[in-house]
Amino acid sequence: IYIYILMSTKIKNGTSYNKNGWKYISIKGNPKERGYAYGYLCADDFKDIQKMLNFLMFESYGIEWEYFITEISRDFKEMTEKDFKEFYEEMEGIVEGCNDNGCKTTIDEMIAWNFYCSIPYWYSKKSESHVGKEGGSRDRCSAFMAVGDWTEDGKIVCAHNSFTDYIDGQFSNVVLDLNPENGHRFIMQTSPCWIWSGTDFFVTAKGIIGTETTIGGFIPYEKRYPIGYRIRQAMQYGNSLDEYCEILLKENSGDYANSWLFGDINSNEILRIELGLKYHNIERTKNGFFIGFNAPYDERIRNLEVQNSGFYDIRRHQGARLVRLGDLMDEHKGKLNIEVAQKIISDHYDVYLLKDDNPCSRTVCSHYDLDAREYMSDPSRPKPFAPHGVVDGIVCDTNLAKKMGFIGRFGNSCGIPFIKDEYCKKHRQYYKFSPYLKDRPSEPWTEFTCEDSKTKSKFRLTKKGGKKNHNKTRKH
Repeated sequence: IYIYILMSTKIKNGTSYNKNGWKYISIKGNPKERGYAYGYLCADDFKDIQKMLNFLMFESYGIEWEYFITEISRDFKEMTEKDFKEFYEEMEGIVEGCNDNGCKTTIDEMIAWNFYCSIPYWYSKKSESHVGKEGGSRDRCSAFMAVGDWTEDGKIVCAHNSFTDYIDGQFSNVVLDLNPENGHRFIMQTSPCWIWSGTDFFVTAKGIIGTETTIGGFIPYEKRYPIGYRIRQAMQYGNSLDEYCEILLKENSGDYANSWLFGDINSNEILRIELGLKYHNIERTKNGFFIGFNAPYDERIRNLEVQNSGFYDIRRHQGARLVRLGDLMDEHKGKLNIEVAQKIISDHYDVYLLKDDNPCSRTVCSHYDLDAREYMSDPSRPKPFAPHGVVDGIVCDTNLAKKMGFIGRFGNSCGIPFIKDEYCKKHRQYYKFSPYLKDRPSEPWTEFTCEDSKTKSKFRLTKKGGKKNHNKTRKH
């Protein structure tokens, strides 16, 4: 029996190691320094992302990735350098680090990649077409945040999972600890070379926990500050829940429209801001809960800025999770803690068919790849057995946030594995995706904190039961 413990990779201003499907990265310093370390440590991963983008953008839009690089840079490069100079310099550092470690890229491509989640909104305006192929923006994620009478200790508990296309969501396995020269240190889930989370889940040294779920079917967009820059600005420099709202609302583009959930462990208060374009809605409490399920409560956003929200339709995942997450909050009132949060975000109860264990598109832990979609009420939505669904799970509470940490599971909240060859063989209509998909085996829940960067990661590989010990190491 061989025991493998992974070694860390260290360079100036950065360190990285792989653990249970996650890639932990810690970087520090000025924008160029930390960016360089980040890009260097992500170079191999970004090569795979480039291959994926070259396939997926043409598959999705009939237009090469190079077009998006050029046009997004034309629209946002000057804005980025002028209004977000620190983030521009960080991306310049990422580019230099990638290039020096064998992955050729440019500042134009890095800006486009960090704009990736906003592309459907931007492109709909630029091409005067519908957003994507499904009528309105895509739906992503389940989440809740609770406090007061709803939690075991009266403090904050929250959870989130990302459901997305597997082809790009499979890269959201980075846990990034960023310690800047100025502003607050933070730890977040992200994708390689993103300067913001995108999924989103983060904890800051100021005691703010943040997560979100997208507002599906969102239509309007105006060219202003991209959401990636605004939320990163809030993470690094926001001191209060009020400041987070102010930063998100300033020059709001309506891109990647979200229901944002924020918690302040200092005041023991949670807040939800439903962020449309012309309309937004802010609610806050010290005794209650907020849930995210890809549809807005706010009637103005739902009726004036969203196409076919699915709010009341329990055949669709919006309406189904509105019901199920609400039921779970009531069922576990006064008992919510980390262990219960893990169960909730992994839940497979189907409120439409009233089945206890039916992993499908309607469940909190969503599985479109297992769903024949017999009850699909909108034929423009994801097709039967689409390679789409949950790719992770993250839970956090006040005690973890004090350590600047969270517990995550990569692969699927519930642990059901995804094996690409088995999937593509069974559903050959998606066989062309096979070269770009990755296996996501069942992984355990794993705790990460900013202190992990100080942990020694050099271990021996030992053969047990033999006469000799083989002192070998495996470097990743």
